[in-house]
Order: sequence, then C-alpha cells, then structure tokens
Amino acid sequence: MKRSLVSLLLLALALTGCSTGGGARLPENSGGNNQELGSKFVLMDDAAQHSVTSSALQERSLPDGRLEVVAVLRNRESRRIQVQVQCVFKDAQGISTGDETAWQDIILTENGMENVRFSSMNALAKAYTVRVRQSR
Repeated sequence: MKRSLVSLLLLALALTGCSTGGGARLPENSGGNNQELGSKFVLMDDAAQHSVTSSALQERSLPDGRLEVVAVLRNRESRRIQVQVQCVFKDAQGISTGDETAWQDIILTENGMENVRFSSMNALAKAYTVRVRQSR
C-alpha cells in the first residue's frame, strides 16, 4: 500500500513538472533549472529552445570599464530561422543595472553561426544574461 502511494505521489510530481508555459529557459543540455538569475544564456520560448544554442560566450572589459559581450549563436536546424537577441547587464550580485539592450533581429542560415556583440552603457556591469526568443 505504501509503495503504491509513493509511486502515485512521484507520478503526480513528474506530471506537474511537465508544463509547457512560457518564460526564460536554460538550454536543454545545461542540466539546470529554468532560472535566469545565474545564467549567462537563456532561451525565452519553446521555438528558440528547439532551434538555437550558443557555441560560445566571450566577455571583456573595455578600456573605459564597460563590459563587452560577444555571443556566438548557432542554428540547430537545416532551415533559415529568424530570432531576436538581447543582453541584460547586471552588477556583481547579479541584479540588473537597468542597462538592457534593445532586441535585435538576427537571421541564422541553415546550421549557421552568427556573432552578436553587446556593450554596456556604463562601468556598473560586471555580469550579464544573453536572452534569445523567436522573432515576433
């Protein structure tokens, strides 16, 4: 009796975790939770989750103290896709500095890669999150 109750509870928990709601997601191969707070790269919807990955993220401090980020986006599909990408700059504690870039439309060719460059507006930025979503 206890085994069937435990099995039923585990099944209910597993089904509850299978929702397909919107919101920020880590790449499928990241092994983490759907948390944007500590991640440098998130996919904002199911279409982006299926189609896009980041091959590399590079960051450097510019001479004036601003942060520059280059994200290498890769199309996982054998068709052309259009996505939007944005960078949210954060302070050392991971809190947004209010410095968010505008969403940029990017066209990724079949199985292609594209570099996207972002620069913070001030020297407060110490961390960042690159966000990708399906083009609207």
